[in-house]
Amino acid sequence: MAITETQFTASPCHRTASGPLSLIDVARDATGDNAFLCYQCVKCTSGCPMADQFDLSPHQIMRSVQLNDISVLDSRAIWLCVSCYTCATRCPQKIDVTGVIDALRIEARRRGIKPAVPEIVSFNETFMRSIKIFGRAYELGLMASYNLGLRQPFRDLKLGLRLFAKGKLSLLPHFGRATANATKLPHNPKAIGYYPGCSLSSSAIEYGKSVKNIAGALDIELIEPKNWSCCGSGAAHSTDPKATNVLPMSTVATIEQMGLDTVTSPCSACYSRLKHGEHSVTHKEKARKEVSDELGYEYQGTVKVEHLMDIIVDRVGLDNVGKRVTNPLKGLKVACYYGCLITRPTHVTGAENPEYPQKMDRLVRALGAETVDWSRKTECCGGSLAMTRTEAAAKLMRRVMDDARACGAEAIVTMCPICHLNLDSRQGAMGYREDEEIPIFQATQLMSLAFGQGEDKAALNNNLTDPKPYLQDKGVLD
Repeated sequence: MAITETQFTASPCHRTASGPLSLIDVARDATGDNAFLCYQCVKCTSGCPMADQFDLSPHQIMRSVQLNDISVLDSRAIWLCVSCYTCATRCPQKIDVTGVIDALRIEARRRGIKPAVPEIVSFNETFMRSIKIFGRAYELGLMASYNLGLRQPFRDLKLGLRLFAKGKLSLLPHFGRATANATKLPHNPKAIGYYPGCSLSSSAIEYGKSVKNIAGALDIELIEPKNWSCCGSGAAHSTDPKATNVLPMSTVATIEQMGLDTVTSPCSACYSRLKHGEHSVTHKEKARKEVSDELGYEYQGTVKVEHLMDIIVDRVGLDNVGKRVTNPLKGLKVACYYGCLITRPTHVTGAENPEYPQKMDRLVRALGAETVDWSRKTECCGGSLAMTRTEAAAKLMRRVMDDARACGAEAIVTMCPICHLNLDSRQGAMGYREDEEIPIFQATQLMSLAFGQGEDKAALNNNLTDPKPYLQDKGVLD
């Protein structure tokens, strides 16, 4: 099941005997959906967090596809899309609008059209090159290579130094190469396949440390497959449709061979890609064949992909979580921020209440903290746009932060490395003064504190915005 270079090679332009495929056919080939079903209700545009920064709004992109107006391939919008799946979730016709936009990006490159936002293409290509070389994303090398490509080697240097000082950048890369000869493990009802993702040993190290500590307290045995490879994150699905399934399925297939029926990831992007890969292989014959041919293994469909939040709330249970609380987080008033990928798109995640989820809120309340009701708990933080178009992403982050604070939140809790990093590191870019910044926690850090494991086990020193003064003020820390 070794991953080869073939999945990173763009296929030739879709053509028929009379020329390139129409955009309708490009969209159908990529998503299986008929874009003619769009009747311009504008729900995609009304929910899109980036609509005010696009040159074409999502419903206009869909109309361009229907009319085979190839000028859409020149637009900025298809590149600035943050892939939050709000449009796909809200579409009454169940069209995967996000997938259509991904297909347009790929088609533009196939046709040799110069991208309107070249730095995003450069970032994606640099990311995919990192996976090709190391098998996993090498974040320090990714930042350096991307900035050198822009001829701005010292861009974000201040942030890089802060990350390094907090132990959130690994000097050396981690290597991974998935293989198909995983050994079946003896049956163990406590065992769950564990896919940490690339960032939990680097930019989200506080998340990685606290996850392992609370898993032990909850009697969960996390089984990490050897030599797992990167899931492709946001770069693969907007670059190479084959890699977007092969990369995550290399892990899911390995978990299946190990005899485990569940794989979990704390990372929302990783969870999303594993969930999409498994859904594609079990619902689309073309994807199934591509993956089985590439991996040399026929996936049997026995593995359930779950976010860590679901494992804790649904499998462990909040009663069991509450029993382990020895240091209740009384006095903390927080906003639970899910981000866009834990619940969306619903046809893949199957999430209940995707627009206003409650699982993390119930979890945090079980720890003794108070949660606020607020409107933007599933709105996108900008994802990798924070690297490529920081000002654009900062607008999204500012809306999230302003709403949480206006509703009384004194801190924000996430279960996503990207959301945490963006909010924790970019409050200055959002326009907040240093004395206005608020702590950003991973939920597992709060669990570790509530379980009485202390600030070291909770990895509080790895946060960029120091949370300890707030916790001391509330009596959670001495």
